[in-house]
Amino acid sequence: MTGRFPILYIAEAGAQDAALSCGVLAYLVEAMPQARFTVVGSPASAPLFGDTPRLDRLIILERESRLEWIGLWNQVRSTTWGLIVDMRGSALSGKLKRQKRAVRGEREAGVHAVELAARVLQLDEVPAPKLFVSDDTRASVEALIPPGDGPILAVGPGAAWMGRRWPAERFAKVAATLVGDGGPLEGGRVLVVGDDSDRDAAHTIRLALPRHRTIELQGRLKPLQVVAAVQRSALYLGGDSLWTDLAVAAGTPVVAAFGPSDEVERGPWGGVAVRGPRSVDEYRKIDPRLDQAIQHMNDLPADRVLKAARKVLAERV
Repeated sequence: MTGRFPILYIAEAGAQDAALSCGVLAYLVEAMPQARFTVVGSPASAPLFGDTPRLDRLIILERESRLEWIGLWNQVRSTTWGLIVDMRGSALSGKLKRQKRAVRGEREAGVHAVELAARVLQLDEVPAPKLFVSDDTRASVEALIPPGDGPILAVGPGAAWMGRRWPAERFAKVAATLVGDGGPLEGGRVLVVGDDSDRDAAHTIRLALPRHRTIELQGRLKPLQVVAAVQRSALYLGGDSLWTDLAVAAGTPVVAAFGPSDEVERGPWGGVAVRGPRSVDEYRKIDPRLDQAIQHMNDLPADRVLKAARKVLAERV
């Protein structure tokens, strides 16, 4: 194909879902240098794609309403699309003019979300999640990280649900050991990412480290700034959260604490998921819908995560 080839990419509404499948869009960007892109997302997912190369438009569906979809139709119906990739399986994409259309199917038990996303394009090789970061975004992050020597360990201690949240003091113990005397990241600093609501966890981590060895950026970064910040790190520690999915999309080695989540389907792609003694089914016996205010992650010891982190770092030497 030559000349301008318009691609419409309709991303999932959920930011975590969109981050898990973003390798599909990255594959198209890199495999089709003649293509131009229009990306549709929600207020949560659209910011992930703001720095996509050759992006003509980033359209935000503010709400999941009929009126919003009609508005989207009016914005995209005049184009004959070379390809439409619909990660929501919407009715709209089937009505638009196009040469080809690829629609994501239903979730399948035991299959990772990244693999399911790759099936949309019927790819033989599964592209890893990847989000693009512009020079301007990178520069905005550089301005927030004080100059310093030594490696950086990124930590995302937060999670959207308390049942997936690993205790902050255990993140602190692992981080302090890794950057402390004799640790594989000896002399390094710890960079904390997440929501503003994670400030108590960040405070716990800061108290476990020598003065000025923690960079607290929780609540201060947009999603692509998180990607840029984590790309500066030697390792990322987190849980089942958007921050972990962003770290994966940044290409940084990831170690994540998992419990009531199924790492087979949503674990860190290419990274390491560490879990305690209970299986997902055992958690479901206690909390059938996995939505109760229960601290499920207390049975995962810090030493198990520390061991996994040491192994990942040793393998990269």
